[in-house]
Amino acid sequence: MQERKGIDSRAFSIMTVLCMIWGFQQIAIKAAAVDVSPILQIAIRSGVAAVLVGLLMACRREPLALSDGSWRPGLVVGALFGLEFLFLGEGLRYTTASHMAVFLYTAPFFAAIGLHWHLPEERLVRAQWFGIFVAFMGIVIAFLGRKAGTESPQASNMLLGDFLGLLAGAAWGATTVVVRCTRLSHASATKTLLYQLIGGFIILIVAAALFDQLSFRPTALAIGSVAFQSIVVAFISFLTWFWLLRKYLASRLGVFSFMTPLFGIFFGVWLLNEPLDPSFLIGALLVVTGIILVSGHVWIRQLLLRK
Repeated sequence: MQERKGIDSRAFSIMTVLCMIWGFQQIAIKAAAVDVSPILQIAIRSGVAAVLVGLLMACRREPLALSDGSWRPGLVVGALFGLEFLFLGEGLRYTTASHMAVFLYTAPFFAAIGLHWHLPEERLVRAQWFGIFVAFMGIVIAFLGRKAGTESPQASNMLLGDFLGLLAGAAWGATTVVVRCTRLSHASATKTLLYQLIGGFIILIVAAALFDQLSFRPTALAIGSVAFQSIVVAFISFLTWFWLLRKYLASRLGVFSFMTPLFGIFFGVWLLNEPLDPSFLIGALLVVTGIILVSGHVWIRQLLLRK
């Protein structure tokens, strides 16, 4: 088995760019939702990105080679990928993009807990368990704090959207566990991504049809959003992410995911004029603190030892 490395300067730079892209994706989906539903946007981007990945594999003369046994976990990650973005797409119909950015990126906690039980090198220590507790308290405050302040239908809808965002984060975390603990850990990043994109496209296009969300108004905003998500998010950034998972420890990479909700909140407030209530801000800060503790405990310990 290939040994994963700790974080170096290259991984830091790449993850910073990826977090900016991922923080912006919810903004693009939400902004174009008036012209094309979030589920249909993500279905289209999955299909387009799957074609791009297939062409890349063909150019590289990279065989799909299902005989390696990767197709079984491939079906699982495809289903999880589809569920993640089904929850995300539906959640964005009810909550803000900035809220979704925070709850979606609880994924590192779910991944860390799952990997703790499967891989010795990913065992959690006390500081990480404390980080998970802090993040859990942040989620509780973000949910219950707002609910205590208002009982309006709009607030209830936002709670539903936030909860769907949390489910999306759990699905993403489960995907990471499957990738790291099965034959997919030895598969190429392109094959791993292709499994997910195909699964996501099938699940989401069926969901869009069932939910009567196939309408597409081809405005400049809708086309630009789908193009950005298809090429930059679903093709370039996801391919890069799975390449990183094959080179570096997943729990170490997760430390940088704290930047994504911060970018998401910033872009949501700046570009969409989304409001921020105090309970959500406090909860978001606790979630970010938990991410840092769970994923960056080694660095924190090293910094403390140097003093």
